[in-house]
Formats: sequence, C-alpha cells, structure tokens
Amino acid sequence: MESIWKSTVTIPKREALKNDITSEAVVIGAGMAGILTAYLLKEQGVHVVVLEADLIASGQTGNTTAKITSQHGIIYDRLLSQFGKKKAALYAMAHEAAIAEYERIIRQKQIRCHFERLPAYLYSTKQRERLKEEARAAETIGLPAAYLDVTELPIESAGAVRFDRQAQFHPLEFIRDLSDDLEIFERTKVLSVKENRVHTDKGDVEAEHIVIASHYPIINIPGLYFARMHQERSYVVAYENVPKLGGMYYGIDEGSLSLRSYENILLAGGGSHRTGQNEEGGKYDAIRQKAAQYFPAGKEIANWSAQDCMPHDGMAYIGSYSVLRPYWYVETGYQKWGMTSAMLSAMIVRDQICGLENPYEKVFTPQRLHPVTAAGGFMQDMAVSVKELSKGLFAPVDQEGKVLRCPHMGCRLYWNEDEQSFDCPCHGSRFDKDGRLIDDPAQTDLTKR
Repeated sequence: MESIWKSTVTIPKREALKNDITSEAVVIGAGMAGILTAYLLKEQGVHVVVLEADLIASGQTGNTTAKITSQHGIIYDRLLSQFGKKKAALYAMAHEAAIAEYERIIRQKQIRCHFERLPAYLYSTKQRERLKEEARAAETIGLPAAYLDVTELPIESAGAVRFDRQAQFHPLEFIRDLSDDLEIFERTKVLSVKENRVHTDKGDVEAEHIVIASHYPIINIPGLYFARMHQERSYVVAYENVPKLGGMYYGIDEGSLSLRSYENILLAGGGSHRTGQNEEGGKYDAIRQKAAQYFPAGKEIANWSAQDCMPHDGMAYIGSYSVLRPYWYVETGYQKWGMTSAMLSAMIVRDQICGLENPYEKVFTPQRLHPVTAAGGFMQDMAVSVKELSKGLFAPVDQEGKVLRCPHMGCRLYWNEDEQSFDCPCHGSRFDKDGRLIDDPAQTDLTKR
C-alpha cells in the first residue's frame, strides 16, 4: 500500500532531460536531501539542476514517519563516552540547527505542511537506568532534555526521556512547494559519473560541483561506501480512531513501537531488520498485535515500509565524496533520522560549495577515521558480504528464470514475504517479484538465465 503522505499529495510531474546541458551544480536524487540541497544552493545564487531516475520524492522520502528531531534513540551517552563532550555537543547542535532551518524555510515561504513543534520521547518498559543516563548525557551537552516517570501512552513504562521543541510535518506537502521553482528532470536515470560529467539515459550534464543524494551512493569507487554501511528496513501501520498524541515516541526495547500522530491518524512503526533477512515475514503482524494491545479501537487504513542506510560509527556521511574527487559531494548514512539529517546535509554541502564556514562539517566528514568505533560494524558487514557473495556464485533461478543474484556486486538475493520482493542482504538493493529494480545501489533489473 501507499503511505498516507503519497495518498494525500500529488506533486506536479516534470519533463525528462532532452539534451546535454551545463550547470554550476548538479544534484543526483530528488528526495528530501536532494531538493533541500538544490533549494539552499539556489538561495545563494548557484545555478543548480536536479536529476531524478523516477519522480520527485518517489523513494524513501515518501515512506518516512516524518519526525524532525535531535533525539536519535539512545545515542548521546555513547557519543560522550566515545568522542567526548565537544563532538557530542556538535552532533546535537547540528540537528537542532536543522530543525530551526526547516522552521525558517516554512515560515519564509508560508508552506502549509502540518509543521508543528512538540516534544519527542524515548520510552522503555524496563530500562529506567539507561533512560536516566541518556537524559543526563543530553542535558550535559545542552539539549532540551529531561527524564520523566510517566507519559501519556497507554503503556506501562519504566520512564521516558523528553526532548522539547522537536518537530513533525507532512513531508510531501513540504517538498511539493519547495520544489516549485527548482530545475528538476524526472525519469532521467544517471548511468555514471566521470570527472565533471554526469551521464544519463537522456543526455549529459557537465557541472563544477556534483552532489550525490541518491539515498545510497550509486558509485562504488572512489568512496567505498558499500563497505562502510548496510541497509535496514522498517515497517509502518496507520490507524484511525485513535486519540491524537501530544508528542512523538520512540521505544528503545526490542520489538517496541515508534509512534506519532498526523491529524486523526496514528502511525505505528517498528520491525526493523537488515535488508534481505525477512524471508518468513510477519513484521506488519507484530506491529498490529502491539497496536491492538495499546489502541484496541484503532482501525488500520494503510501500511508501508522504508529503508535506512546504517553507517558503522553511527553518524551520517556528509561532504566530500572522496579526496580523489573534491568536487563530488555525498549525503548518506542517515540511519532512522532521515528528515533531520537531510536538512543538515543540505546545509553542510551548500556551505562547502559556496565557500562558507560550517561548524558541523568536520563531525560528519566522510573522510573521518573512527577505527575503534566502526570496527564491530565493519566486521559484521564484511562477514555478511563474504558469505552472500560466495552464495551468489551459485545463486538459484526462480520458476520464471530470474537469477537470484544482485547485479550490484553479485550477492545472493532473498525473498521478503511481507513486501513480496527480492532483497539483497549485502548492500540493500531490492527488486519486485518480476525482477524490476526497486531500491539502489543496483542500477539494473534482474537478469534471466
């Protein structure tokens, strides 16, 4: 099914690229990150074009829960211990600045997108001390956070951490208005990038600056992002006939729900797993069971899923794509916090292209080195990749003749029962039951024997 965002908003379609063109900057990807980057660059007087393989906001942006927060799960206690107070505070203030920038743009352009400031909560049914530690860490670095014993939820919790003045909105109402005055080419698939030239199936774009905002980077070398993160899927079920919540909620226990309201609709999310590891399904049903327990009068009206890039050290990659390509820029690795991170990416990349100072760019630079922090995630991802690459050499063929091998790098594909798709556990590419490409980084459909 479609998300409630996609079912309630229509974004005017754009034409495809018709010939070779030149521009100061080109952005690959017309999701939230790409559109925000183009908009902020245009504000600075930069001529920028956006290339989109499908339609504006047709990817992950249309499937988000659309929370805009600096509250990113249990993170600040870890950041303090691993990186120290200065870097942890910069991480926090960067995302607070992103929330404020959304508010600035929405007010300036008078965009009606259900934007509202309200608190965001972490909650648990059993981990009281962990919540208290997170609250102390957040307060230490200047965030508007506090520990509470109870919440409005009909859940017997051990406590919660409240972050004040966070935000939520309707992402497609926002992106529809923001993209109005931008030069965007839809149905224009990028095939490769060579130096300052972007090759597409409709023509070439030559630019001084190239921003790769395609959710997962489509270029393997340089950058090696396929070895620096993996992808995870999560699921959302929407309900009517549930009282509106006064805040946003994120459960830290295994199997707990993420909750927020949109008008008279409740969004209940959960079921996160590594892409390619859901052969038996049941993720939607697990959400339904918990929601029925907490909100028995709720009536399901929609369900959908999303995909997130998970970097090994838990921080997004924003900035120069590689030291070998200083005029390429990357925006990826947002984990579960895509809306806030998309704005932060746009702010940092805008400043780098325009030669402006940005206090947060060093924290998120893709050239950072966190060997101890990233080692565990790297080893786990490498183990999966080696295993699935070897299986890919002898990948089976389905009854219609499709070889269940990912065309990205050759890993074995697995069936996702919940979504009726073939998914890659190595790097997250996905294909529908007929073998058509759904999600990057693969660039082609499945082949037949």
